[in-house]
Amino acid sequence: MSKSLVVVESPAKAKTISKYLGRGFTVKASVGHIKDLPKSKLGVDVENDFTPHYGVIPGKEKVVKELRAAAKTVQSVYLAADPDREGEAICQHLAEELKGKGRNIYRVLFHEITKQAIQEAFKKPGHINSNKVEAQLARRILDRLVGYKISPLLWEKVRRGLSAGRVQTVAVRMIVEREQEIRAFKSEEYWNLVARLAGAQPPEFTAKARLFNGEKWKVGDEETIRGIVDGVKDAQFVVKRIHRREKKRYPVPPFITSKLQQDAASKLNYSVKKTMVLAQRLYEGVDVGDEGSVGLITYMRTDSTRVSEQALHEVRDLVKSKFGEAYLPHHPIYYKSKKTAQEAHEAIRPTSVDRSPESLAPYLDRDLLQLYTLIWRRFVASQMNPAVFDQTDVDIDAGRVEFRATGSIVKFNGFLAVYEEAKAEETQPEEGEQTVALLPEIKEGEILSLVELRPTQHFTQPPPRYNEASLVKALEANGIGRPSTYATILSTIQDREYVVKQDGKFIPTETGEVVTELLVDSFKDIFNYEYTARMEDHLDRIESGRERWNDTMRNFYGVFSERLATAQKEMRDLKSEEIETDEICEKCGRKMVIKWGKFGRFLACTGYPECKNTREIPKVCAIDANAALSDETEDLTCEKCGKPMVLKRGRFGEFMACSGYPECHNTKKIVKGAGEVTVKHDIALGELCPVCGKNLAIKHGRFGEYTACSDYPDCKYIKLKTTGVACPNCGGDIVERKSKRGKTFYGCSRYPECDFVLWNKPLPEPCPLCGAPFILEKTTKRTGTVRSCNKEGCDYKEKVAATA
Repeated sequence: MSKSLVVVESPAKAKTISKYLGRGFTVKASVGHIKDLPKSKLGVDVENDFTPHYGVIPGKEKVVKELRAAAKTVQSVYLAADPDREGEAICQHLAEELKGKGRNIYRVLFHEITKQAIQEAFKKPGHINSNKVEAQLARRILDRLVGYKISPLLWEKVRRGLSAGRVQTVAVRMIVEREQEIRAFKSEEYWNLVARLAGAQPPEFTAKARLFNGEKWKVGDEETIRGIVDGVKDAQFVVKRIHRREKKRYPVPPFITSKLQQDAASKLNYSVKKTMVLAQRLYEGVDVGDEGSVGLITYMRTDSTRVSEQALHEVRDLVKSKFGEAYLPHHPIYYKSKKTAQEAHEAIRPTSVDRSPESLAPYLDRDLLQLYTLIWRRFVASQMNPAVFDQTDVDIDAGRVEFRATGSIVKFNGFLAVYEEAKAEETQPEEGEQTVALLPEIKEGEILSLVELRPTQHFTQPPPRYNEASLVKALEANGIGRPSTYATILSTIQDREYVVKQDGKFIPTETGEVVTELLVDSFKDIFNYEYTARMEDHLDRIESGRERWNDTMRNFYGVFSERLATAQKEMRDLKSEEIETDEICEKCGRKMVIKWGKFGRFLACTGYPECKNTREIPKVCAIDANAALSDETEDLTCEKCGKPMVLKRGRFGEFMACSGYPECHNTKKIVKGAGEVTVKHDIALGELCPVCGKNLAIKHGRFGEYTACSDYPDCKYIKLKTTGVACPNCGGDIVERKSKRGKTFYGCSRYPECDFVLWNKPLPEPCPLCGAPFILEKTTKRTGTVRSCNKEGCDYKEKVAATA
């Protein structure tokens, strides 16, 4: 019989830990939180010092029952949830449910799931940290008060189903304000001047104008640049000054959560959510062959750059053996964390640096391996010598213009041998700007030959829209949210449809803009950047024991309740608001007004309810700062009803739609390229629709081309691609289909009568081993193309050689 019960959050973590503890322990998973505030009501007694009313989460009753049953047979319970506020709260709720007479309850903390770390943690168990529990409680109640008090107000003033969040609203505000900056931006013309020069020794090199008449270069029109070019092309190009210096580039610290999310987004194109899911798997344990399941990285929710002494010794030994003495600093490098960092945590690093990405390649799938490689390389690079460059600046006189050429040569690559940090979008070089890697041997006073003089026109660009990496960076810089919340924030604002992601960039929806405007106007303090950041500081103070959670709640609620009462009286009521326009109703001749509905603003007849005519307002969509609508797109008319087609933005991006909607549902896909937006037209086919008799056409949808009735969506016939394989269950055709998320699968054409499906493509070739009527083909980047048999018990599997 087990003498002790260990409770962790996830089954994967339970599996990894159980093999390190032996037979005296039973390890079970709570599968996350087991208790929370009720969904159906506020669940917080504001009048009674903000007392929360927690209950077992619906659906978790079975888990709690099993854990109680397991606890009855043991003397000690070890709670081993993650080492953060959420983990501490989970432990507190588990302790409340599993306590019993004479039963010991311990809290076990570890930051990596390795044999040594687990066994050390169980040798020195502690108790639940009440300060951490109270910090999580305060955050949960704050979020509940904001959400449950403001959301009904939005239902009343705007429409049902909307919600507000203490942090999510501030994140949306950032995106909305960036969009407003882009709209208000006035692009200005400017010109650069680049000279291609040759000295007595090769190679040729380029220099960029930096001064004109002794002042900083600033030319804003073509006439001026032409005059300068005419004056310079006959001038002598004389080397005025040569400045040589050694420049060092220092390594960056090992990852904290936000930096991992930013680099994974920039380098691997991973969403923040995907990064955290993969990191969780690497932390909880992956089967790596003979070792079995083992945690490969330390805890992934951290804002500390601290590294244990043992890990420092390991990585320094690796640097010395793998790269040599020249790459190893004389002493370990210690990085300073920000003031709010939890120094009990470590940075995100490999649990053993000896597990190189190459050694783990056979055991990790592509995504896990890429993320592990990123973490491993950053950690190794953090304990290496800086890269050294020989940099030379050459200033060249050419009459009224002074040019500068910059050459930079890597003298010693240092940490760059392993890792280079991703550049932020805002720091990317502009078009035409370049850094010369190699300059010829030249000397001061030397006269250079002019090979080419090239003026280039540019226009100032608006600030870029946020992507996931830059939004996390902005949230972090403003002190909004914490490492454990960024992924949730980004998911929530998209799930609420306050923002959409297009080409990886966040764009606010009309609903997002309106709700943000109303909330910021009515709750200036609550949804203020500085106030939100200060509230995070208050939570940190509660966690460190420097502040009581009840005091924080009272201070917050005093201000919040006042703002709420004022907003209930003064917030604009969009439901009843009508804005008069000059538009005339084509059905009754009355004027039309702008109203707010479930899907945003629309035009409605003032004769309602006698006249129920409505019309959609074409939305203004900024597709791209540099893209322009083609003439064809601007003048496009609907081939079904003759009304103009207008540019709209939906859940999955921009498209052209008939202005006669909802009577006409015609839409067309648009394509961006070469600075222009063009329309993807249907391609008519000679084949007739078996349902309505009209021609079939090749259409362009969200997931690519498909063949359907030319009258689609009025006639919903879609011709499915057949594979030539008969369904083994009913004899129907197996056809290619798409899931809701666009993933290709193969199913019987007689669905729903027959529900036979395959994820791999069936080929009409008999199995060479067992003679089954078809085989399957699967292609991945990692394994290439592999063919196999679908029949149970048949071992046929063959790799297909790649063809040019």
